[in-house]
Amino acid sequence: MILNGDAIQLNYGGFVPLSTVDWRGRSVCTVFFRGCPVRCTYCQNAAILNGQDFREIDEVIALINGSKLAISGVVFSGGEPTMQKDALIALARAARNLGLATGVQTNGVFPDTLETLIKDRLLDRVALDIKARWARYNNLFGGNYVKNVQRSLALCTEAHKNGALPEFQVVVTLFRGYDDEVAIIASEIGDADLILQQGVTESVPPLSEKELKNVADGLPRRVLIRTREGGEIVYESDRSRRASRKR
Repeated sequence: MILNGDAIQLNYGGFVPLSTVDWRGRSVCTVFFRGCPVRCTYCQNAAILNGQDFREIDEVIALINGSKLAISGVVFSGGEPTMQKDALIALARAARNLGLATGVQTNGVFPDTLETLIKDRLLDRVALDIKARWARYNNLFGGNYVKNVQRSLALCTEAHKNGALPEFQVVVTLFRGYDDEVAIIASEIGDADLILQQGVTESVPPLSEKELKNVADGLPRRVLIRTREGGEIVYESDRSRRASRKR
């Protein structure tokens, strides 16, 4: 595939030909993009945050096509897929041409990429990681990221509201001692689906499913809870049910 006379390449991080956990309700393949400017100490894919393994886009499209009979969508993950704008747009468009739904897992620090994908109707789903309340963001990650993430949130919220983005979820990876941040984040995300994801590090015991449910009990909304032990479940507290009846 050619852009402005040059072959588009992907700094490739890996490929899963069939996944039933990366997109609830779908069987998908997952393409991993290498590289990410945000250095989360708990990243599950730390091995692909650095380094180079450049592949021609057509090679990656062939991998997706090879999974087509078993899947209905493609998830682009990383690393940070929106960091490689041209490669991501080319792959999303190729997936569309193959009749597949497209989703991206992103930290939101490259909103221009998301804006183009949404404008060109190349996305069916965005999973946006929001890693902390805004006041703590830049100090936590050592970079000036908060304005970009806020813009990504605003873009996806508006696109979801007007139908340009069918599915939008915000993922909060929660660690012990930061329970109070969830209500603050939840108040900022509109009608996006909220996922509370169990944070795992070597230094602090992870929150259990029961403890995550206790956090969700304080929210007037349904949440999805994701743990290593129980996978992903839908959880609706009494408060959430009461709020739903009032709407």
